[in-house]
Amino acid sequence: MSLLRLRRTLLEQIGIHAEEQYPNECCGVLLGTAGVDGWTVVDVVRAANVALDSTRNRYTIAPAEIVRIMRQARQRSLEIAGFYHSHPDHPAIPSEFDRVHALPNFRYLITSVQQGKAADFRAWQLSDDRSRFEELTLRVDGV
Repeated sequence: MSLLRLRRTLLEQIGIHAEEQYPNECCGVLLGTAGVDGWTVVDVVRAANVALDSTRNRYTIAPAEIVRIMRQARQRSLEIAGFYHSHPDHPAIPSEFDRVHALPNFRYLITSVQQGKAADFRAWQLSDDRSRFEELTLRVDGV
C-alpha cells in the first residue's frame, strides 16, 4: 500500500491552509478509504496546532479533536488515513521530531511552504520498526 491518492481540490485546500498559517505550521487530518494499492483521501479536516513549544516548527493536534474527527469520519463510513502538516521554509521531508511522534499505521502529507507560498507536497509513511519514513507515491487526480 504505497499510494496516497487525492483530488487536486483537496491538495489546494491544504496548500491554502498552509499559506494562511505561515510562518507557523498548519495541521489537519486526512479522511479516506483503504484500497488494494493504498489510500484514497476524500476529505481533509483542518485542525488547530496546539503545540506548546514552537508552532513555527512543530505541530500537535489535541487528542480530543482527533477523537471528534474520528467519530465524524465513522458516521460518513470513512477512516483517518493520516495527517497533514506544513514545513515553513523547509523541504517537505519529515523531521526527526516528525519521526519520533509518528505512528506506522498512518500516512503523513507534508507541504513545503517557501516564503509564504505552498511549493511542494510529498507523502510519507513511518516504517513498522519506526526507524525511518518511506516515501509514498502521491497521485493527484483531476478536480
